[in-house]
Amino acid sequence: MGYVANPQRMVILGGGPGGYEAALVAARLGADVTLVSDGLGGSAVLTDCVPSKTLIAVAEVVTLANESNDLGVRTSGPASVDLGAVNKRIRHLAGAQSDDIARRLETEGVRLVDGRGTLDGPATVLADGARFDADAVLVSTGAHPRVLPEAQPDGERILTWEQLYDLEELPERLVVVGSGVTGAEFASAYNALGSQVTLVSSRDRVLPGEDSDAAEVLEHVFQRRGMTVLGRSRATGVQRTADGVVVSLEDGRTVEGTHCLLAVGSIPNTAGIGLEEAGVTLGRGGFVEVDKVSRTSARGVYAAGDCTGVLMLASVAAMQGRIAVWHALGEAVSPLALREVSANVFTDPEIATVGWSQAAADEAGILATTYTLPLKGNPRAKMQGLADGFVKITCRTESRLVLGGTIVAPRASELVHVLALAVAQRLTVDQVSHAFTVYPSLSGSIAEAAHRLHLRA
Repeated sequence: MGYVANPQRMVILGGGPGGYEAALVAARLGADVTLVSDGLGGSAVLTDCVPSKTLIAVAEVVTLANESNDLGVRTSGPASVDLGAVNKRIRHLAGAQSDDIARRLETEGVRLVDGRGTLDGPATVLADGARFDADAVLVSTGAHPRVLPEAQPDGERILTWEQLYDLEELPERLVVVGSGVTGAEFASAYNALGSQVTLVSSRDRVLPGEDSDAAEVLEHVFQRRGMTVLGRSRATGVQRTADGVVVSLEDGRTVEGTHCLLAVGSIPNTAGIGLEEAGVTLGRGGFVEVDKVSRTSARGVYAAGDCTGVLMLASVAAMQGRIAVWHALGEAVSPLALREVSANVFTDPEIATVGWSQAAADEAGILATTYTLPLKGNPRAKMQGLADGFVKITCRTESRLVLGGTIVAPRASELVHVLALAVAQRLTVDQVSHAFTVYPSLSGSIAEAAHRLHLRA
């Protein structure tokens, strides 16, 4: 990439991955960049990804300690946690990462404005009492937790995922409303930490948007570890009692607990910031409508991240932001390729996916073949006492090009990169299976699944 001959003025609303990554790219390309944010790192760093995955990392340690008897490890009793100390560390790590982002931006010459900005037309942003004219504006304002009309969070007993890190004591009986990714992750973590967890799902199973085989494995693990999973149970409200909460279900039943976590989706932060007045079209749910190079309906206004609702992942937000900058500054740019996005559910075990599933290929009329290899046959898995999980790969039947895959395993988020590279670089299952793997290793199951898929295809 070369530097622009005449630096353009770019104003960015929002300091999350979509905003700060875009600001770094724009500054390095020579643009005059102003970033308006009321919290650098956004929810990804301050209230969502970094905090939740830190909590989950602690839960992993507790699970290892409590499930190591079969390996010959003996402890005096179940492992326990000091939730106040855990949450204090979580808040410290989040703040430190936010500070790191600020230093990086300042080093690159990005002008930082503390606060929230609004558009005054498509080419002007008002923030902190000042007016900033721009040749291009990037809106990356994120989203916030959705709540139920009859379940208003109080930050003590009825909580959103942003409020969990103020707890000093572990919830004795936690009711998690919502079985999507957020609900499943927190249910998994708090169950491991020692809470008695009830997961309320309005659908037939947990993780309705994920691979059905993967969701089935996870639900089985949840129930084996003592979690109560209520399927087809839509929550209608949550009431606080003297010493806990009561969750009302649509069919008239109630669920009692000491605390309730609401994990029922997100609402984009797009209201009241002048978007529609500036000519930006908002779609269903208030999300900003964008094309594959992050353009909105208003000339010179781009959008990235959770406020677009494209895929609510930090990696996608960052790529949308970079693409917006490259397009705005006249650089060569490729449209966002969602089929190459790898995603992960940080439960125990983890669920990682990339590319096309067999069902998606069938729907698109692509002749495809899928092979699933259970993890329990892997030598490394046997050594570690792992029995839950699998590697699933889908390829084109004739050319054997890898279309996608699903991995259910500990650290699946690390293992899936092999399949992500295969999808992005258009590798065949032959090429994947012929690459050397370490013995013994969990990644060996990826090569073995590819080899068996080659034979089957």
